[in-house]
Amino acid sequence: MIHSWLQPTWQRLLELGDRLPHALLFVGPAGLGKRELAEALAARLLCDAPRADGHACDHCEPCQWRLTGNHPDLMRVVPAADAAAAEGEGDAPAREPAGKAPSERILIDQIRALQSALSITGHHGARRVVVLDPAEAMNVFTANALLKLLEEPPAGCVFLLVSSAPRQLLPTIRSRCQQWHFARPSEAELTHWKAQADRETQALLALGGGMPLAAERLAQAGGGALLARFVRDIGGLQAADVLRLAGQWEAWLKSKEATAAGFGLPELSDWMQRWVSDLAAIRLGGRVRFFPAQEGALSALASRMGVAAASGCYNDFAQIHKASRHPLSLRLVLEDMLMRYARAIAGARG
Repeated sequence: MIHSWLQPTWQRLLELGDRLPHALLFVGPAGLGKRELAEALAARLLCDAPRADGHACDHCEPCQWRLTGNHPDLMRVVPAADAAAAEGEGDAPAREPAGKAPSERILIDQIRALQSALSITGHHGARRVVVLDPAEAMNVFTANALLKLLEEPPAGCVFLLVSSAPRQLLPTIRSRCQQWHFARPSEAELTHWKAQADRETQALLALGGGMPLAAERLAQAGGGALLARFVRDIGGLQAADVLRLAGQWEAWLKSKEATAAGFGLPELSDWMQRWVSDLAAIRLGGRVRFFPAQEGALSALASRMGVAAASGCYNDFAQIHKASRHPLSLRLVLEDMLMRYARAIAGARG
């Protein structure tokens, strides 16, 4: 499915026809549909009889292979921990040794397996397609292994890389790809989406940074209830309650509810950072971006918060978020985060 805000990009890709480069890098914020567009393009490239609108026909033999997850010329390279990829089509991600959690990185063994697969002639015609997402999940060794393929691409092979953080990619990777930049949809472009989305999903759009697909995923994961609890807890926090709330949040993040929703410390620290971002925006005379429904509560809190305290707290949370996937102690990180926030809204320095 190509969403309305991506239709102009889709049409530009179709106009390239046989001039399509061997490697494309789709970059832009998460939640816009970059992966969906890459999948649609891959389907078209492998289809024997694309429709007039450019999409794959879904009826020819290659399309049937793809739809059943058995197309030998469509290869996906994704982290083992990517739940969506685990349920998707194509090659299974490389597995971690027994006893280890699935990797959140794209492993060098996956690129080596890709190199081996591409050394063999394609099974149906000359066209083969590789979808790699997210491209920033590669370390430098994995990226260098991929670079060799991009520098000397197999005949007929098209690489579709997807990234929400292109600056984390090696410059040499970026230079070997034609970059396509995706921007946030305008209000006019979101009109159709809003008409079809329910009220809760629409309410989560701002928290998702204006990214409609991010709002949909959040709603499907029970984001409405998670958000209600977060706002209730953080909006009324007093300095004396920090340790108590840290304990409650630790139990919350370990609960079946949060685990099923994929809501952990990385997501919670991101929400904290966005909450403080709105506080800082108010103090600087700007507008609330992520929590518009809580503008009144944010304004009351911002009146107690200095500009330096707000910006300092935001920077602190940015560092906490970077390390949030592998905390040494969940409880200590929560206590530290909440203490910093409580000091900031109390007007304290440090």
